[in-house]
Amino acid sequence: MSKTLIAVMAMVSMFWFTSPTHATLLYRGGGLIYDDDLNITWLQNANLAATNTFRVMGILAGGKMSWFTAGNWITAMNTANYLGFSNWRLPTTPGTTFGITSEGEMGHLYYTELGNPAGGPLTNVGPFTNLRPNYYWSGADGAWSFGYSFGFGVQVGASKDRDFYAWAVRPGDSAPVPEPTTMFLIGSGLLGLAGLRKKFKK
Repeated sequence: MSKTLIAVMAMVSMFWFTSPTHATLLYRGGGLIYDDDLNITWLQNANLAATNTFRVMGILAGGKMSWFTAGNWITAMNTANYLGFSNWRLPTTPGTTFGITSEGEMGHLYYTELGNPAGGPLTNVGPFTNLRPNYYWSGADGAWSFGYSFGFGVQVGASKDRDFYAWAVRPGDSAPVPEPTTMFLIGSGLLGLAGLRKKFKK
């Protein structure tokens, strides 16, 4: 195998497999934000229900809803295969800590990813839109459910008939998976450039 071909293959490999390791909130396009710390994808619009109810009854004009309605909203979103996915859910919460906590997916986002101060106020919304400095439902079940305040960075227990916001998240990355032909085309292009360079050097 020629040295030129080896060099080209090395460049393709570096281009293909390397990715930033310092970033934790990555914009995937189409309204999707990937958290590579927890390997979950958030909707960029943190209050989608205010403009898209998926025909679910019980959602207030500003986007708030009960815990039961939030579950129906998520189900309708999955039925609609929203943004090409059908595994949306409410964020998880450990359900073990009340008050100021970075536990759970929302706590991790508030403190670790966005770097907001304990006890509020919400000073950094990052790449998200319509993030309300208020309570959001989690998917925890039981006689009571848990909400997380993006105004204060606190977790609370709440009766399920309260009206909180709902924010959808899904497991895994939402980045498009490149086809094998893409790597072939990149490699072919680099090989062609290497050949032209060698030709002009003669």
